[in-house]
Amino acid sequence: MHGGGYYMAEENLSKSYDGRLIKRLLAFVKPYTIFVIVAIILLFLITGLSLSLPYLTKIAIDRYMTPSGRRIVTNDAKVLKALEKQEALVMVQDGYFIDMRKIDKQTRFELEKEKILEDKYYIISAEDIDKEHYHLLAAKDRAIFADTLVFLRTDRTGDLSVRQLLSIRREAIAGVHRLVIIFLAVIVISFILNYVQVYILQYTGQKVMFDMRMNVFAHLQKMNVAFFDKNPVGRLVTRVTNDIAVINEMFTNVIVNLFSDIFILIGVVAIMFYLNWKLASVIMIVAPILVVVTIIFRNKVRKAYRWVRVTVAKINTYIAENIAGMWVVQLFTREKENLRKFKEINRENYDANMSQLLVFATFRPLIDLVFAFALALIIWYGGGRVIEQTLTFGALVAFLAYVEKFFQPIRDLSEKYNILQAAMASSERVFLLLDREDAIEESTVKKEIRKIKGGIQFDSVWFGYNEDNFVLKDISFNVKPGESLAIVGATGAGKTSIINLLLRFYELNKGTIRLDGIDICDLHRDFLRKSIGVVLQDVFLFSGSIKKNIVLGKDDMDEKNLERIAQYVNADRFINRIPDRFNAEVMERGSLLSQGEKQLLAFARVLAYDPSVLILDEATSSVDSETESLIEDALDKLMKNRTFIVIAHRLSTIERIDNIIVLHKGRIVERGTHKELLEAKGFYHDLYRIQFKKR
Repeated sequence: MHGGGYYMAEENLSKSYDGRLIKRLLAFVKPYTIFVIVAIILLFLITGLSLSLPYLTKIAIDRYMTPSGRRIVTNDAKVLKALEKQEALVMVQDGYFIDMRKIDKQTRFELEKEKILEDKYYIISAEDIDKEHYHLLAAKDRAIFADTLVFLRTDRTGDLSVRQLLSIRREAIAGVHRLVIIFLAVIVISFILNYVQVYILQYTGQKVMFDMRMNVFAHLQKMNVAFFDKNPVGRLVTRVTNDIAVINEMFTNVIVNLFSDIFILIGVVAIMFYLNWKLASVIMIVAPILVVVTIIFRNKVRKAYRWVRVTVAKINTYIAENIAGMWVVQLFTREKENLRKFKEINRENYDANMSQLLVFATFRPLIDLVFAFALALIIWYGGGRVIEQTLTFGALVAFLAYVEKFFQPIRDLSEKYNILQAAMASSERVFLLLDREDAIEESTVKKEIRKIKGGIQFDSVWFGYNEDNFVLKDISFNVKPGESLAIVGATGAGKTSIINLLLRFYELNKGTIRLDGIDICDLHRDFLRKSIGVVLQDVFLFSGSIKKNIVLGKDDMDEKNLERIAQYVNADRFINRIPDRFNAEVMERGSLLSQGEKQLLAFARVLAYDPSVLILDEATSSVDSETESLIEDALDKLMKNRTFIVIAHRLSTIERIDNIIVLHKGRIVERGTHKELLEAKGFYHDLYRIQFKKR
């Protein structure tokens, strides 16, 4: 796939989930598998502790806060005999009383089905009542005493003081205190485990994001120049920064936490069926509704999100392009036109976001509506069972809490699905970039050369940026080691293309290029490019110190050698005027330096690597006369004992060149020395005459 194919393919991404993408993402997670496993185990423990809290509430209500005994209002001999066998029946003054703690579930179910029970009493142990309260309850007819149990009338407890009531029910209060301690312990342990889990998860996410960025940036540096010609810088920067950050968010907030949601849903359903399978079955009526709503939401939001991502990419590309070209924008007073164009792109992004917001704004209320329906079912069916005594009040409260927990992951689905959509789109783009192979393939057989002498041979070379439109046609020439060559021609003749092919920035279509008799395809590209120094007309400088811009990675170069290089190419003239000299900071693209100063730094950069071949995209065409003389002096020094190729813009500067080739529409139409070409009165003569007329 060529570079443009990558650009266009990004606009046609459509999958919201792809197992292959997840599998490739997990390859980056694999080195940190142990951390992920620990995080999942901690999530399991945290979820278990969280699910235990409603159950603790149920125990507190049923065991300590509601009556544990019930009065029987039947004299059915079979019922009484069955209860006597369980030692649950107590004779009281006005009837029989059942200690509900002593009967099995089946007996309780039968009694409740026959509706022969009524709640009139709390049952407590006689040991829990001191002498003062014993006489008080007996005198006021607030209780019935039978053997070791005391039945406290629920309709008369209002006559007791708070102190008296607390004293009577001190066992129940002690039980509540125990549960409160357990409750707090669960919360504290959950906090600690949650802290450790979040830290491990975020640490792992940052490591994965670091590795992915390194991988993508390393891959970008291997891409050929043609790829960057056809892909906007803003888009590529977004791949390395925003897209990988979105993938990290999916990993830390969706994928691992998805296990937590699964644990919660399974755990909640299991506990609800354990508490009361009938009520749980009734609540499950909402499950099909949730499935339908979720499927509709998924389809709608996928389309909306794709539109958002496309418009965001357009905005990033447009802003990056216009900020980089702000000098031209202001020079040609394009501000209003650019603002109008940006308004159109921004409006499209606004419409896309509003479309997405509409989907989310509909989904969340729908889920809340289903949740309210589930609560209504619990209150309707569960409340009826509490009245019928087939469900405890504590279980009903627990059901309400568990349904809330059941719906929480579903409520969060909109946010998580949003992150998942973003991450899938980002993953597709990142892997599309990583899968984009460099069009220039390295040869499997590499020939080793210690030092390049500088012999260059082009043999019937054909090349076109597009296969159906050749820029160079049947180019052949030889440059012996130490010789110089000038390439001249009108704009678009193919001069720069020759240099790009020699450096293997592009792959030629036909023919052969040799360096010291060896096909450049058989040389490792790193070795090839280090052997050829290039000084472009538009020098690119990185942010950082002057020293870093000269050595470009050769950090072992000492200060003395650095000063020698700068002096050799006359760069010391302006470096010594700067307060921090070699440690002075160069702003982005060297904006604070003149064109001539940047050219001198470029010469110093070339000399630092001491290449065998020097290529110059003539640097004197846009500098003042004084700087031009310094550059020409530096150039004379650099040309010694090196093969020298210059792309000439000023023909007056190539009179000393050994050989000159003249290009016209991609072909060599003339070759010779400066004097020979002038005498021939052909293309070169016409170019030379036109330039001097302009002067």
